[in-house]
Amino acid sequence: MPFRRGGFALTPPSLVIFVISLVLAVVAFLVHYAHVSVPIVSSARVFDVLAIAYVVLMIGVLFRGI
Repeated sequence: MPFRRGGFALTPPSLVIFVISLVLAVVAFLVHYAHVSVPIVSSARVFDVLAIAYVVLMIGVLFRGI
């Protein structure tokens, strides 16, 4: 059941969207705090990866069926 607030119908994200955003956030945290070397994510782009994870989760919440 969607939660309505201010014209938006907020819905829980699908499991796939949640897992994608969680994996991106964990990769960003590992690169920043544990200094794990990930070829795609450099230490200068950790914030960008974390922001992408948040945007993916936000899209899953704002759009129904995603």
